[in-house]
Amino acid sequence: MKTMQLRRVVITGLGALTNLGEDVDSTWKALIEGRSGIGPMTAFEQDESWNVNIAGEIRDFDCTKRFDEREAKKVDPTALYAMWTGSEAAEDSGIDFTAGDPYSRGVAIGSGIGGVQTMEEQKTKLVLNGPRKVSPFTVPKLMINAAAGNLSILLNLRGANTATATACASGAHSIVSAYNLIQLGQADVMLAGGSEAAVTPLCLGGFMRMKALSKRNDDPTKASRPFDKDRDGFVLAEGAGIVVLEDLEHARARGAKIYAEVVGGGTTGDAGHIAAPDSNGDGAYEAMRRALGQAGLDPSDIDYINAHGTSTPLGDAAEVAAIKRLFGDQPENLLVSSTKSSTGHTLGAAGGLETIFVTKAIQEQVVPATINLDEPDEGFNLDFVANTPREAPIRYAINNSFGFGGHNVSLILKSYSGE
Repeated sequence: MKTMQLRRVVITGLGALTNLGEDVDSTWKALIEGRSGIGPMTAFEQDESWNVNIAGEIRDFDCTKRFDEREAKKVDPTALYAMWTGSEAAEDSGIDFTAGDPYSRGVAIGSGIGGVQTMEEQKTKLVLNGPRKVSPFTVPKLMINAAAGNLSILLNLRGANTATATACASGAHSIVSAYNLIQLGQADVMLAGGSEAAVTPLCLGGFMRMKALSKRNDDPTKASRPFDKDRDGFVLAEGAGIVVLEDLEHARARGAKIYAEVVGGGTTGDAGHIAAPDSNGDGAYEAMRRALGQAGLDPSDIDYINAHGTSTPLGDAAEVAAIKRLFGDQPENLLVSSTKSSTGHTLGAAGGLETIFVTKAIQEQVVPATINLDEPDEGFNLDFVANTPREAPIRYAINNSFGFGGHNVSLILKSYSGE
């Protein structure tokens, strides 16, 4: 029986939309400068019953720079953000999507919640005015797979077309799925990542009632503070991050620029609480261990971990426990940081965005800081790159994404030198 040779997979295009910038370059510049995208709530009016008044919103977004305004109104912001970032990633890759075999190109876009803005708006119309006032675009706008579907239409991607909904692991899960498809020869090119536009009354209210959110309303830019002893919850944010994954030989044949190589992906489930992480970090540990196994690496090979690091007391503690268990109590030369300290938590988009941040860190050999880290919590004795980015040699890096429901994903990227 013939053994199949798995194909190597590289990253050749990047696209981002965040509260720090409307593209990869502006977002990365703000991130390295240590800026925060968190501010007072503007998405909807709040009264005294709201004890959380901050978020990481996409502000002053002008979709007409890329799309017709009338057409854009036919999709929920979750899909629109994916189309925006997917277009940037496609252009960045240099691939001509109007030529070649469209069935060799696919899309995998995750979202934790999907078109919740549409859902809330149309439910209000239904209650106030009856079913005749509900938009006929309601279902196509609110379904979670709308981001993947609309991006596939935009770029004529006729290969694999998938949408993953695993809460805050959705974007990372989508990248793992796309990576596996290319490895197995089911696609040459995949656009993969996540998108989220969930700064809405229902979502903010739900997370608020769970007591999951920071209430540092008087100082928004300091509210997201992963690993700090005074952290009090995450900051709800929105955005999108999409990468172009490509078969290495396909990329070489067209002379593509290559940012990094994807060399491992580990996925696990906690099978515990529906919202709280395993306190020992067992699932996170096993996801990282499996990613290392697929990549054929030892823990000592890893130079940088972009932590899930949401700024919640339980989540940060579980991830630190998992890292220390796998890498040692005080691993030498291992840098760990959480970019959610700047962006807030973009839920299903986080895995896509943070894969981009890891890719840029490898490309530029600099680790973005964990801002707002004034005093690490007790026992948090890792090097969290507090408050100031650091130049460092990065050959291998991990991106961690964990989600409600017990979903754990670890991706390993490698610097590419042409070998």
